Amino acid sequence: MSDTPRTTYLPEGLPIPVPENDGLSAPYWAGLQQDRLLVQRCPRCTTWQFGPEWLCHHCHSFDIEWTEVEPRGRIFSWERVWSPSHDALRRHGPYLAVLIELPHAGHVRMVGNLLGDPLQTVTIGADVEGVFEHHRDSTPSYSLLHWQTTG
Repeated sequence: MSDTPRTTYLPEGLPIPVPENDGLSAPYWAGLQQDRLLVQRCPRCTTWQFGPEWLCHHCHSFDIEWTEVEPRGRIFSWERVWSPSHDALRRHGPYLAVLIELPHAGHVRMVGNLLGDPLQTVTIGADVEGVFEHHRDSTPSYSLLHWQTTG
């Protein structure tokens, strides 16, 4: 896992990611603030899942746990984004959106940003590691998880 970037990757003005009012994703966001990646796992059938749900997708148990996993994976898919999805990104493109697969966590997949040159060659299957970006001075404070290639 890499150190926190010296500057933030995303520009100011984007909506602050916060847990839903029901608190379902709160453990995920709290984990990121502690440089920890938490993914749900069912202790009953050992199925991994992401994004957060109240019950296991496999056995329908409501006894889901948040389990820390190493923020390492591989690129499953990617897209170079040229059209901004928010006004704050208007002068910050292109950027790389990646779908990361975590082989050591049941092959769950999560979306994120790929750091580095936005025109870099991206290879499906390339190994990546997580980079935590903290916004401690924001109200409320929050953290994000980005990805960078390791090879």
